[in-house]
Amino acid sequence: MKITVLDKISFTIGDIDLSPLDSLGNVEYYDVLPKDKVHTVLQDTDIVVCNKTVFDKDLIVKCPKLKYIGLTATGYNNIDINYAKERGIAVANVPNYSTVDVAQHVFAFLFYYANKIDKYDNSVKDGDWLKSKTFCYFDTPIIELFNKTLGIVGYGNIGKKVAEIASAIGMKVIVYSRSKKDSPYTFVDKETLFKESDFITLHCPLTPDTEKLINASTLSLMKPSAVLINTSRGGVIDEYALKDALVSGKIKHALLDVLTVEPMSKDCPLIGVENVTLTPHIAWAPVECRQRLVEIVAKNITAFISGKPQNIVNN
Repeated sequence: MKITVLDKISFTIGDIDLSPLDSLGNVEYYDVLPKDKVHTVLQDTDIVVCNKTVFDKDLIVKCPKLKYIGLTATGYNNIDINYAKERGIAVANVPNYSTVDVAQHVFAFLFYYANKIDKYDNSVKDGDWLKSKTFCYFDTPIIELFNKTLGIVGYGNIGKKVAEIASAIGMKVIVYSRSKKDSPYTFVDKETLFKESDFITLHCPLTPDTEKLINASTLSLMKPSAVLINTSRGGVIDEYALKDALVSGKIKHALLDVLTVEPMSKDCPLIGVENVTLTPHIAWAPVECRQRLVEIVAKNITAFISGKPQNIVNN
């Protein structure tokens, strides 16, 4: 079988071992291709591996030999999974590979915001400590996370891990989820979570139900001191409504690893907004995490070829 790997640059810059994929046989790699060129490299492909390439009906129709789409991701909203199933094409994702890494990024955001490390580092480098009249100075407010309320939207593996870490550092945890699960934490309705949380972190997939979950209405429920964190999918937030809330002071700050359009577009409404912190979708990017991802992708393909498919999302 011929295997074509798309979007290679999205998961490696040459810093991870691709031998788990190479060992599968006839493998070709491509970086990001123009949309109208993708089908040209897939004419004789049986198995494709991709990250963000959109496999809609129009593209799938143009791939006559395709039997399997393997994602280098957990989310699969870029795949028309129903049409793929209709064509007999299996679609597999990689669940749970980045749980600890995304949780780590959430707390990197939280500690960055609470302790103002960047501001004090810049201040010291600018010579302010050299000029200080006392052993320390604290002209930029630092806050304590202990006893603050963290509202978690979505209680999958990442949401659970975030709750566990938050509890360990003494935060109060409340959860909003479509389905209540056995948990030591308090489950609340959506309105209560938005009203009571000091920090809200999003860990839900992007679906028709969650698209623009964060909007003018839900933002209006939040405390003026509240902070929003998103490491899930950008489309969960109405970015224009978020900009209005940040600029007007309806909420204090936003810490975002994802945007609706990626890479960031020139007309992104959050450009230039001072009280937003942005990272370029890197919560999943630790080298260990990406290596683990490639290994699981290879195992998914091996399982499919052997007739025992795993992690199929369109059964």
